[in-house]
Amino acid sequence: MAWVTQVAAVRDAKDKAAFAELFAYFAPRVKSFLMKSGASPDLAEECAQEVMVTLWNKAHLFDPTKASVSTWIFTIARNRRIDLLRKQKRPEPEDLPWGPEAEPEQADAMGLQQETEQLGQALAALPAEQRKLIERAYFGELSHSEIAAETGLPLGTIKSRIRLALERLRHTMK
Repeated sequence: MAWVTQVAAVRDAKDKAAFAELFAYFAPRVKSFLMKSGASPDLAEECAQEVMVTLWNKAHLFDPTKASVSTWIFTIARNRRIDLLRKQKRPEPEDLPWGPEAEPEQADAMGLQQETEQLGQALAALPAEQRKLIERAYFGELSHSEIAAETGLPLGTIKSRIRLALERLRHTMK
């Protein structure tokens, strides 16, 4: 119960002596806990410092009826560790080239043009109700629900017709 008193003193009066006692007791234990969970000594030290700063700034959030002081502090440490792991696992943004893009090869451009023409012919060959739904979904960028609301058709019908149309297009484009 002594730790509850210290946290209350930090909360109510920003008592530096009470905080110093909490820091002296918990900071080394938090650092050890973090190192045992795989953090490097430097990262564990930095994280322990952040945990103690959080204790100082958010002592008003501590509720002794929900957890003990040590449980609260170690939960903060655990969450901080998870945050740091997530930061480390984020991929670096890829380098974007500057300047104009290279012109595509003539053969690639011709192939793309032929595929575009073939797709246009395949779309034209679809039954009218399927073609209209494909156009709304892919060229109008509407969701299936939006198309259903717009046309008054049941959502299942919309999905079935689009699926059938895509099957026909896939078969035609092979």
